[in-house]
Amino acid sequence: MAVNALIFPGQGSQAVGMGRDLAAAFAPARQVFEEMDEVLKQKLSKLMFEGPADELTLTENAQPALMAVSLAVLRVLQREGGLDLSGKIALAAGHSLGEYSALAAADSFSLADTARLLKLRGQAMQKAVPPGQGAMAALLGVELEAAREICAEAEAGPEGREVVAAANDNGGGQVVISGHKAAVERAIEIAKGRGVKRAMLLPVSAPFHCALMAPAADAMAEALAATPPHAPVVPIIANVTAAKATAPNEIRDLLVQQVTATVRWRESVEEMAALGVTHFYELGAGKVLTGLIKRIAPEASATPVGSPAEIEAVLKVL
Repeated sequence: MAVNALIFPGQGSQAVGMGRDLAAAFAPARQVFEEMDEVLKQKLSKLMFEGPADELTLTENAQPALMAVSLAVLRVLQREGGLDLSGKIALAAGHSLGEYSALAAADSFSLADTARLLKLRGQAMQKAVPPGQGAMAALLGVELEAAREICAEAEAGPEGREVVAAANDNGGGQVVISGHKAAVERAIEIAKGRGVKRAMLLPVSAPFHCALMAPAADAMAEALAATPPHAPVVPIIANVTAAKATAPNEIRDLLVQQVTATVRWRESVEEMAALGVTHFYELGAGKVLTGLIKRIAPEASATPVGSPAEIEAVLKVL
């Protein structure tokens, strides 16, 4: 018997045109985008459908936009196909901002509150570090512990201790590091010297998921105190612990920690597979997580669900 999990993508999956086909094909998807625009008091859907790309990529826009596409897909599955999460879905998880999408899907937050929280999260993360001072890099062909050793060596720089840490353990030998630009650049050189297959800077606007994001974590602690989560209708596998989270206070605390902590995606997928998940459905823009699942848990199936055709196919199964 199939055991299903829903997974939700993070930043980097955005692209101009995302959600446009959904809005054209399905009324529930249009309603999601209209509600998001109204709540945020901006035409974010127009930016998603038409661009420009550089404005869509801004963290404060990309985060609520990606959530909205994921929730639009879910609403169509629920209203056109009668999908009942508590009956058909065992677990949910999301990558970084995708954790908010997962919680919104599981009725832990309303769509409106999720949009507001992600707008604030994006703004706070962008403001935490002045432009040009931080960086992120992808290390390919390295496991988490080896990446942490590289970071520890790179932190001790000529100007004193600087921050560089493992931000995302994505699985399949892919670890993203984050911190002060000079420390990240040192880590890249150390990684190359240790035979890491590839080490390259990423085109991001801030160094996410490291200690430099502490001001953003403080901002989210305040926001989440004012907008606390409800208990989710299905358990969430949290980024910070790679374990089930169901208690509202625990979820709130983990969302605050998540801003500065490593996204333990590889372990999260391994945990879901260990709990019996056989089918993963990636709801929203892109197919990044589907590709990672195939490397982390090759015995399970992974299906992207983002286009009208993909939705129609999944409705026949779910």
